[in-house]
Amino acid sequence: MHRYFFLLAAASLAFASTAAAQLRGVKADVTSVAEADGARAGSDARVALQVTLPEGFHVQSNKPRDPNLIPTALTIDAPAGVTVAEIAFPPTVETRLAGVAEPLAVFERSFTIGVRLKVASTVPAGDIRIPARLRYQACNDTTCFAPTTADVEWPLHVVSAGTAVSVTHQDVFSRIAFGRGGAAPAVIATAPGAPVGAAGAPDADAIARLSGFTQAGETAGGYMSSTEFLRWLHNAENGVKERGLFEGRGPLAILLIVFLGGLALNLTPCVLPMIPINLAIIGAGSQAGSRGRGFLLGGAYGAAMAVVYGVLGVIVILTAGTFGTINASPWFNLGIFALFVALSLAMFDVITIDFSRFAGSLKVAESSRGTFVVAFVMGAVAALLAGACVAPVVIQVVLFSSNLYAKGNAAALALPFLLGVGMAIPWPIAGAGLAALPKPGAWMVRVKQVFGVVILATALYYGYEAYGLFANRFVDATEVASSVDEKVKAGWHRSLADGLDVAAREGKPVLIDMWATWCKNCLTMDKTTLTDRDVEAALGGYVRVKFRAEDPDQEPARSVMRRFDAVGLPAYVILRPKS
Repeated sequence: MHRYFFLLAAASLAFASTAAAQLRGVKADVTSVAEADGARAGSDARVALQVTLPEGFHVQSNKPRDPNLIPTALTIDAPAGVTVAEIAFPPTVETRLAGVAEPLAVFERSFTIGVRLKVASTVPAGDIRIPARLRYQACNDTTCFAPTTADVEWPLHVVSAGTAVSVTHQDVFSRIAFGRGGAAPAVIATAPGAPVGAAGAPDADAIARLSGFTQAGETAGGYMSSTEFLRWLHNAENGVKERGLFEGRGPLAILLIVFLGGLALNLTPCVLPMIPINLAIIGAGSQAGSRGRGFLLGGAYGAAMAVVYGVLGVIVILTAGTFGTINASPWFNLGIFALFVALSLAMFDVITIDFSRFAGSLKVAESSRGTFVVAFVMGAVAALLAGACVAPVVIQVVLFSSNLYAKGNAAALALPFLLGVGMAIPWPIAGAGLAALPKPGAWMVRVKQVFGVVILATALYYGYEAYGLFANRFVDATEVASSVDEKVKAGWHRSLADGLDVAAREGKPVLIDMWATWCKNCLTMDKTTLTDRDVEAALGGYVRVKFRAEDPDQEPARSVMRRFDAVGLPAYVILRPKS
């Protein structure tokens, strides 16, 4: 059965590794090419982007029939002396998206975008770079994912007007229909030095206005029933902060909780029975020769456990990104759900996960027994074998540490190590030969059952989150946009800047509702919770703003969401004007 556990754990890690891609959308392979090996000053130069999506995906065209869909747009930051003369998008094909009546005009899985540049005669010979951004929204036959931006650049070697250049990618440019439609309206050529992507951001100036407001309460996210929304609103208005196990506690309390949690991990059935076995293997305990040497051998063994959990925790935190990025992936939540179900079943003896026999099969020569290197290596191995029982606690600590680290607290990197320190404390004591450690017995059955209930409850939570995130993908963008239009007609503000101006002028609090056309829960909240009579009455004195955060990686959505620690959509924030 341990083989199934390892397969399950490996699948969970694979799901977690794709969390960032799930939040930011489907990534395309975007390659920049130039038609020739040089660009002559005073003439045209042709360059192109070759875009390839994963199998089964396409992107919206640069002129979608539905104005609520995200067009494929190219933003070029042309340097001095270089201007964009023409953009040539490929022909579109028609496809149908489940739930959408009209066919969509899209670009196929693999396509090429051509660009014709005018290089002024004043441009000196030498190498120049032309940066650009391609923004697109990938879809398959059932789902449109979050918009994505790819940063690319064309390196051009400018030569004098009389210098010959040779064609290097004739096959690519033979397929591009230059001169048949002119520049596409979705193309933006910015002035030298201008921030790429800043054009067309109607709420960009609202970022500065936010300094005149203070946030009331915490940022709320996801679907909330009317009761939950009203409770959140009441807590924000009255300064009440709901506390979890870690949230709202001081640093010393957090350190103590993590340390005691690590200490308690030694009582799990994957760890406690291994203590006498591993002490015999490394030569500690009664075989150490003296209590002092046994203490040091046990300390080396425990130190390895702390190092393993500390290093693994830091790697996960630094590579997996923020808690919001991880938690926003339905695959990650589904993987954790499956893992925790298996662990809970093991706690109730429905399946058997017993790693203690592996420790007994590890042979150490008598000449090596009692050495600190062996003790350290065995401690590292034991830490990995004990993962069957300690995984839920370790995962929770790592996720909390990721959240703290994302908020700028570098000390959060030490929390997984501190968890390992707590787990390591009994080992030097046991190595010294002291007998004050608890003995395995019938009482451990109750301990296992308690762990099983807690782990199963955690599994159900992650399962529910995975279900909600998967369901949130199947949404009609037109319906979401129409719902927002209805809210605007009912008195909501579409512009964040306008809403903040009204709130500052009238001295009213502000409710910011962050939404996107690909967010199903945004639509659900509009149709249920935000139409509830009690909720509408409670929001009667608020200036209400519908802030479109279509691409969380682009401005101004990125700055607004980061400012309020919004980790997904929908997200809700309450602001009060500073007096």
